[in-house]
Amino acid sequence: MSHPLSDSPQHRIFAMLDVDGDGAITHAEYLARVDRVASALERDAHHPVVTAARAAHEAVFADMDADQDGRVTFEEYRTWVGHEAFERSCRPALGSLFDIADSDADGRLDRGEFIRLRTAAGNAGTGVAAAFDALDSDGDGLIDRDAYLAGIKTFVTDGSSPMAAAYGSERPALGTLS
Repeated sequence: MSHPLSDSPQHRIFAMLDVDGDGAITHAEYLARVDRVASALERDAHHPVVTAARAAHEAVFADMDADQDGRVTFEEYRTWVGHEAFERSCRPALGSLFDIADSDADGRLDRGEFIRLRTAAGNAGTGVAAAFDALDSDGDGLIDRDAYLAGIKTFVTDGSSPMAAAYGSERPALGTLS
């Protein structure tokens, strides 16, 4: 049986962002997400959407790193995360990753773009296809930017969402922020 914390949305996202598993998200780990997504979606590192994504991620990291030591501990992350932080800095950063993946800039991702985005962002696994299916509520084979961001926000702030599958669980995590 896993520790309850390990099933919390906050812990699952923190563990995904702490790439080397040392208990802290470093500036390099956090910014590397942008480069991984750009590479996976074949975007030039100097493309304006990639540059905008780096700037948005810089802002998130600065917001999360309460003591400004270049490392975000789980306690810092848990204290920071929530509705206000999502709207203030996560929405622009996550939206910027969506924009990198949106190759034709139509505000929608097809299944392939979605899977490459989520895999490059650190959400690989069988759940990513299930998350796409859940977010594609009208069955047109596309997910729009607002639905994508709403799915992540619901997962981050409430622990339940179609996006739960993309964060390493086949079922939504239950619970709320503490």
